Amino acid sequence: MRDYYHIKVNLPGGIASPGHLKQVLSAAWAAHVRKVRFGSRQQMLMTVHYEDMHFLETELKKLDLNFEINADRFPNIISSYCGEEVFKTGQWLNAGEYHSVLDTFDFQPRLKINISDSNQSFTPFFTGNLNFVSSGEPHFWFLYIRPKQSNAVFKWKELIYTSEIGKVSRLLDELMLDENLTTESALYQAVQERLNYVSQPAAQDLELPRFSLPYYEGFNRYEARTWLGLYRRDEQFPIEFLLDICALCLKTRTGEICTTPWKSIIIKGIEDQDRNEWSNILGRHNINVRHAANELAWQTEDYPGDGNALKSKAIRHFEKQDTRTFGLCFGIQTRSKSEVFGSVLIKKRHLFKIAGIGIIDVYDLYHTENFNPNSRNHILFQKGLFGIHLNWQLERLCMRFSNLRTVETAQSFIPAIEEHIVRDQPISIIHQCPDCFTVYDPEFGDELNHIPAGTAFADLPETYCCPTCDMEKSFLLPIEKSFNHFIIPTI
Repeated sequence: MRDYYHIKVNLPGGIASPGHLKQVLSAAWAAHVRKVRFGSRQQMLMTVHYEDMHFLETELKKLDLNFEINADRFPNIISSYCGEEVFKTGQWLNAGEYHSVLDTFDFQPRLKINISDSNQSFTPFFTGNLNFVSSGEPHFWFLYIRPKQSNAVFKWKELIYTSEIGKVSRLLDELMLDENLTTESALYQAVQERLNYVSQPAAQDLELPRFSLPYYEGFNRYEARTWLGLYRRDEQFPIEFLLDICALCLKTRTGEICTTPWKSIIIKGIEDQDRNEWSNILGRHNINVRHAANELAWQTEDYPGDGNALKSKAIRHFEKQDTRTFGLCFGIQTRSKSEVFGSVLIKKRHLFKIAGIGIIDVYDLYHTENFNPNSRNHILFQKGLFGIHLNWQLERLCMRFSNLRTVETAQSFIPAIEEHIVRDQPISIIHQCPDCFTVYDPEFGDELNHIPAGTAFADLPETYCCPTCDMEKSFLLPIEKSFNHFIIPTI
């Protein structure tokens, strides 16, 4: 018999009514649950002792609630609604549009479904199986499909109208899971044969914004009101605290509490006259806000195991070394079939097992293509690291990202001044290591690697590496060697 049971409560779109949430939390409190968590798919999670399980299950059924016990057959629908208004959002996508989309779902999806504003970078775009992303055409959405247990994503040929998203999703759910159709052509043909829906050709490609994780904690002004972001270092929210939040929302007519993929919550629409009452709640429950930004940029699994311990050690190392992590987010995966969101990914695996239990663990370190966390292409950086070496390699990977951004910025500046440059001779191209800044110059070759002077970079063997830090040839960056004479334009 299990000592404890895990309960998952879906909150579609990451939106919770304070009144409904208060009922759920009150039932959990009566079942001796004292803390809850919010998952990476914006769902609510709680752990209950087996002696209290029957009581809580009975109470949750009375609330007509979608919940599961020790299961995840019906993943929560996630959305970027939590950042609507308070962070950068699209021109036509608003709160009413999100609710219209969610109202079209009259079934429990078995596939992961994401609803995303194309202009934001707070919530992930492609972690779902069906990923709807707003297009430039009002009320029409791109659809990107990722079959289960796959990293391959393909774009649907048509833009889907808002009111059709639910029924298109239902049919795709049946086709992909019951009939095992997974290819683009097979799915498209089946949908065309069985369903009439409003759409238009997806003539243009989706243009995603550059990733930048906004700071999402504390009191923040927007328009003439305030929003409050709440994050817990251990990911545990005391139920007493959440019940007080629900009560204050009801008192001040704040209609919604939003959960985020970063396992935090956001409360929007706080009026100036109510600000002190919100501050008093934080003080009464000793809730800290304004954690460092590098601590907020992490995602662990919903039941993390040692994920939080790894995160804490890495954050302490970054603080000690004063490591720059701006522009990056980190994911820790300790189970092979779990999924986390991040531009840098730490994956744990067992090097040695006895009776199926890992005795010696190592870590593989990846980053996504161009360090964009929405990319499905994971690039191996270091393999088989022991825990003692992990944080130093993480720091090295952060330095690589910063160096790449520095070179990228410098290269984007060159065209702006190029017309003002006076050259005495043609510009030559050299290649620089993004980690240690060692340069390969064809004029001199590489004596340490027995490369004679005059050898072009293209003629170097594919096995060539940086003579200082062994960075692979493919990562060396082309840069202009120098200008003999140039004039900076006046501004």
